[in-house]
Amino acid sequence: MPVCSAYASPATATRVTLRALVLGVALLNMLQPSDRAMGADPTTSTTEAGLQIDVTKIGLGKEVVITKGNKEWFMRVEVTPENSVVVRQEKDGERYLVDESETHDRSMSPAEVDAAIIDFVNSVKTRQQSK
Repeated sequence: MPVCSAYASPATATRVTLRALVLGVALLNMLQPSDRAMGADPTTSTTEAGLQIDVTKIGLGKEVVITKGNKEWFMRVEVTPENSVVVRQEKDGERYLVDESETHDRSMSPAEVDAAIIDFVNSVKTRQQSK
């Protein structure tokens, strides 16, 4: 049960709980079915915009490769007990347009890894749809 303010009414607490539940279900539905399983093999899907999306579980993290023609977007989230490293790359042919990484001084939870991957995929999809 989520922690609510001492001043929140039971109705407010119920609404907060329902919103959290709906958000969790929505996030799970955005993932490929095999991503939810432990030790998932790579999953591949193709969007209506022609993007091929490959998601692979790697240890406690995940990796996603999105391709369309010569363009490639890559994100890898590596999680260790001490920290998390997020690598993002974008290539057009052999030329890197983006090559960046960030290190977090704590382990990311599985939900945070999933959210980062989903946000990345959605940002690529949005940028491609606006073109």
